[in-house]
Amino acid sequence: MPPLVQYLIRFYQSSIGKKIMVALTGAALMGFLVAHLLGNLLIFSGPEAINSYAKKLHDLGPLLYVARAGLLLFVVLHIVCTIQLVKINRAARPQKYAVDTVRQATKSSRIMIWSGLTILAFVLYHLAHFTWALGNEYHNPGIARYWVEPGVHNVYNMVIDGFRVWYVSAFYIIAMFLLCSHLSHGFSSIFQTLGLATPRSRRMKACRVPVFCCACQRRSPPSPSCPNSLNSR
Repeated sequence: MPPLVQYLIRFYQSSIGKKIMVALTGAALMGFLVAHLLGNLLIFSGPEAINSYAKKLHDLGPLLYVARAGLLLFVVLHIVCTIQLVKINRAARPQKYAVDTVRQATKSSRIMIWSGLTILAFVLYHLAHFTWALGNEYHNPGIARYWVEPGVHNVYNMVIDGFRVWYVSAFYIIAMFLLCSHLSHGFSSIFQTLGLATPRSRRMKACRVPVFCCACQRRSPPSPSCPNSLNSR
């Protein structure tokens, strides 16, 4: 086995290697979230903007599937490494500390596992809702409302109709709050793990994460009764 491969295996098997993998994959997923958020915010510019953006993504063809495969790999590595780190920590500390350290932890860090599991469930539901169109008629070629032209989805109408269901909107809102909680702790952990934690980076985290979370809350589509909606045209 080549020395480089041996080194990479030893690096991955170490706890610090797993922490770095969690940090790097987390940073990559955060980058995707920012790009995805910026694209989705185009819905506030009207049907033409969001539909044109969706068509450009679809026109990427094989590159889109390569990007999806890369995201899937990052998600799997992030989850697997996190689970392995939890097992390592528990094995190294079979008995609880005499002092309750949970009281010193932030609320976000206490629920990282639960927020992560909820986000995973949300991602699967989000894919089933819009990408796979399970439980709806978004891919039905006989419903003209969901097509701009043959083969091109009307994403604006899909989003409007999808969020008309109150429990769907409620689940998305809850997931966004937990996502923000997850990011709040994860963002600072990335800097700490990679040795980049400085007073400046802490100030940046305190500023940017709330801004990002506020933007996430604005991802809900405009009301169907607003002047910009297709339903009022």
